[in-house]
Amino acid sequence: MLTINVAVLLVVIVVRRLRRRTEARSRLDEKMTVVIVPALGVLIAPTQAGRRILNIPGQLASGVTQAGR
Repeated sequence: MLTINVAVLLVVIVVRRLRRRTEARSRLDEKMTVVIVPALGVLIAPTQAGRRILNIPGQLASGVTQAGR
């Protein structure tokens, strides 16, 4: 249960950071975003939502492979 709450908090932080204008970001802000996004991925990956998200590119790749045959 705690993983979901931390993941939701990180989603809010990432969205707020990415909505800011590029000129308003410092290098520290950019570095923090680069650290936070993979941390969010690690928290989401073992959840059911993470498995669904991971399944989407797999389905797309499978569809492209089958269309090429």
